[in-house]
Amino acid sequence: MDCTGSDARHCILILGGGFAAIYAAQRLERTLARAANVEVTLVNRDNYFLFTPMLHEVAGGELETHCIVNPIRKLLRRVRFSCGEVQSIDLPGKRVTVTHGKFAHRHDLEYDQLVLALGSTPNFFGLAGVEERAFAIKTLDDAIRLRDHLIAQLDEADFDCASDSRDWLLTFVVAGGGFAGVETAGSINDFIHESVRFYPHLKRDMIRVVLVSSGSVLLPELKEKLGRYAQRKLAGRGIEVLTSVQVKGATDQSIELSDGRRIVSNTLIWTAGNSVHPLLATLACKKERGRIVVNPFFEIPEWPGVYAVGDCASLVDSASGRPHPPTAQHAVREGKTLACNLTTAIDGTAKRPFRFSTLGQLATIGRRTGVANVLGVNFSGFIAWWLWRTIYLIKLPRLEKKVRVALGWTLDLFFTKDIIRHHHLVSRLPQGDVAGRSDSLPEVDRLAATVRAANGT
Repeated sequence: MDCTGSDARHCILILGGGFAAIYAAQRLERTLARAANVEVTLVNRDNYFLFTPMLHEVAGGELETHCIVNPIRKLLRRVRFSCGEVQSIDLPGKRVTVTHGKFAHRHDLEYDQLVLALGSTPNFFGLAGVEERAFAIKTLDDAIRLRDHLIAQLDEADFDCASDSRDWLLTFVVAGGGFAGVETAGSINDFIHESVRFYPHLKRDMIRVVLVSSGSVLLPELKEKLGRYAQRKLAGRGIEVLTSVQVKGATDQSIELSDGRRIVSNTLIWTAGNSVHPLLATLACKKERGRIVVNPFFEIPEWPGVYAVGDCASLVDSASGRPHPPTAQHAVREGKTLACNLTTAIDGTAKRPFRFSTLGQLATIGRRTGVANVLGVNFSGFIAWWLWRTIYLIKLPRLEKKVRVALGWTLDLFFTKDIIRHHHLVSRLPQGDVAGRSDSLPEVDRLAATVRAANGT
């Protein structure tokens, strides 16, 4: 496939399928994509747009996977979409190499304007054993694997012969005290405690959920009062909150903390850091903590016609003097502003600098409770939870998905969560700790390899 189509066409190539990329493409749909001499192409590895603010609800069984994804081809009718993996970016040659399919068929896409919106990946900071064993919560596959794993732990622990391993099987550690960590801890805690009543050999007091935060207060993005409120609520629901400590390493048997403590568990959920897409490191341009430094128009000064946006870009907010945070609400506005600036090379209109301040921040902490700061006003409890659901339901693209999510939330009020596994997973049993099953010892390495393969590690 040739992105340019013909020599007369002006080609805009967008790499990525997150908030910034999709909202930029949607804005271009209404302007440049209508023109016969302009071709806009979006390339993404997945053929759907993932509404990440609701990802923890999939992991916690509150929503089904289809509710929070939108097919990109339904979102974009005039913008061309290519489902493929970006392999390399040749800025001097104005060419991007993309592969697709089982046999990694290769295409070289040429462009006149290029948008880098490749998002971010989990950063495990080189900690011993963490990348190999931790469950991330960045993608739809991550959420599905995590929910399957939680159910697999309950299934395994319910056997009589696993009685000596239940503390290890039923301890779940979440690393990271920010929004993702707090919301994930609250969701899985609700899911596990609601599900355990269907397992005759298990009791609620056997479940242990631990939230590990490097900060002294949870949710540092919010005011301290809300962070302490969230901590009290989580603790009141049985979640152990460990502050001012970090995960230092992980094995199949335990998770090591920076203060020397060890938590006996084989479930580590990682939300403690992100890094930029690895391809950005190959580009010769100025970076700040891995993110490409851009001007207020999202242009990369060293490369005319090339832009970076979202998690890929580092743009200093003139008001605060700090880079704009990589949040969904910023990415949405960045994408729209970028789309306006992409038109300047064609119609000669004035560029629009990006100016935006955070309107509010919200987090759910389980059991219809949340914390929020909206336009400087603090909310907590049920009203904050209701605001979270209302605002994100409005922001969710397409009426079909809004209806599906609203229906899912309504049914969740009356019925228990499903405890089916999408994939057959087995627990990672450490050597010498197989609850007396000596005949199972030769299977240990195979079990561990199977689960790691299922985890994509």
